[in-house]
Amino acid sequence: MAKEAKKDPNELSVEEKLKALYQLQTMLSEIDKIKTLRGELPLEVQDLEDEVTGLSTRIEKIKAEIEELKSNVASKKIEIETAKASIEKYKSQQDNVRNNREYDVLTKEIEFQSLEVELCEKRIREYTAGIKSKEEEIVKSEQLLEERKKDLEVKKNELDEIISETKQEEEKLREKAKNLEATIEPRLLQAFKRIRKNSRNGLGITYVQRDACGGCFNKIPPQKQLDIRMRKKIIVCEYCGRIMIDPELAGVETEKHLETKMK
Repeated sequence: MAKEAKKDPNELSVEEKLKALYQLQTMLSEIDKIKTLRGELPLEVQDLEDEVTGLSTRIEKIKAEIEELKSNVASKKIEIETAKASIEKYKSQQDNVRNNREYDVLTKEIEFQSLEVELCEKRIREYTAGIKSKEEEIVKSEQLLEERKKDLEVKKNELDEIISETKQEEEKLREKAKNLEATIEPRLLQAFKRIRKNSRNGLGITYVQRDACGGCFNKIPPQKQLDIRMRKKIIVCEYCGRIMIDPELAGVETEKHLETKMK
């Protein structure tokens, strides 16, 4: 037997459109409940992952800075050896000078090279202190990194456990919602999603409760209530903007219906 062709969303009656929207709302609300069950865990996991990445990057950067300081120390040590060699050379030359002028020039060169040695030694002390400070910083950062990694592992396990419990159910709901969305007129679907996004409780469509909007609980005029029950056009709440349907279409029994049954 051939499958029945799907109706074009634009060919659906208003009642069919409203019913499809309400069914979609129900599925999306169930997905929201699953997300609520996960709570802030996904955000906490993301924050911890970012912090771990940041700390790892920082540690690598500090290590690179330490290597640079060590290289600077090595360079200054070479400069000191060069300066000391020059001092020894100038001192030996002083023994063979021919006049006071040559002696004074060599003396100044020795003084200059001696100052160079002192300056290099000062720089080495500064670099060495910097290395020590950065090594202490690495120790603290690595301790913090280990703590954050442990926290991340705990949070990930919690999240994985919740996801494993709800994943299958969520996937089924998302698949059903996707199939249902394909049957709804694009403009109406877009409007519904926009309303739902701006709604505090995530409801884009609601039914009339005790002559009031089920979303914001503002009273609905009798004529508008009649229009809602007629299901001939899309009607939105003038206060909160939610699409409204009658309880019967939503599959909800009103108090009046319950009273009639009891009688």
